[in-house]
Amino acid sequence: MSGSVDPMLAHGREVLASQPFSVLVGAELAALSPGRAELRLPIRQDLRQQHGFLHGGVVSYLADNALTYAGGAAMAVPVVTSEYKINYLRPAIGDTLIARAECLNRGRQQAVVRCDVFVVKDGEEKLCAVAQGTVARLGEGS
Repeated sequence: MSGSVDPMLAHGREVLASQPFSVLVGAELAALSPGRAELRLPIRQDLRQQHGFLHGGVVSYLADNALTYAGGAAMAVPVVTSEYKINYLRPAIGDTLIARAECLNRGRQQAVVRCDVFVVKDGEEKLCAVAQGTVARLGEGS
């Protein structure tokens, strides 16, 4: 089956392509499996802030989306982020941002997910942020 894309990953990529903001910033869904997700984002000049590193809002966006993908994949239903917290550990200076999320616990209505965000510079990954959040099942009528 070489060359074929896993159906879950293919669906996840379709969802990402339907998100105008994700398309605008150039996010890519690199991996998706039940309870795990990895998103990548090429760092561009127009996404930086006045000090030259990636804007915190962009770092936060990638963590948020990775949390939601991992939680949704664990719950196997449509979901949204209901809350999350992020800690910035170092400036994101490099070529690529990677957000890796893992579901810690899931129930019928919600999941708790953790995300580590790395910046890649000269081929080396450095942890630049950590996030944890709750992903909630998207209810009927929402």
